[in-house]
Amino acid sequence: MRAALEEAKQAQMRDEVPIGAVLVQNKTNKIIASAGNQTRELNDPSAHAEIIAIRKACEIQGAQRIPNTTLYVSLEPCTMCAAAISFARIERVIIGADDPKGGGIIHGAKFYEQPTCHWRPEIAHGLLADECGQILRDFFKSKRKKP
Repeated sequence: MRAALEEAKQAQMRDEVPIGAVLVQNKTNKIIASAGNQTRELNDPSAHAEIIAIRKACEIQGAQRIPNTTLYVSLEPCTMCAAAISFARIERVIIGADDPKGGGIIHGAKFYEQPTCHWRPEIAHGLLADECGQILRDFFKSKRKKP
């Protein structure tokens, strides 16, 4: 999760919403892909950290699915990202901070609880939740400051 937080910090330096994601190969426990949000940089609403990390890992492995991996993400994934995680057959998702407003796993649509979901990863949440949440609170607080 520390590596995901580092990706979030790098995203913040690019004036992106500071969310980071890291994909780890379960057998070796090595990072195979990592990313921070790039929605503004790429002018792409789908360029969430999770999506970019999944795309990188799939490209590296030359496959559309990346089983036997764990995704560490600093904020609860939205429904779009939850679906991509499912389609990629990621085995586990470790979430830092919960997202009651925009999350799609623990909150909101609860994508993995839907009967149309064909693959449900193992979920754990709360790892470094305070740090993961604080970087987001600080980012949005700085955006609300008046000049």
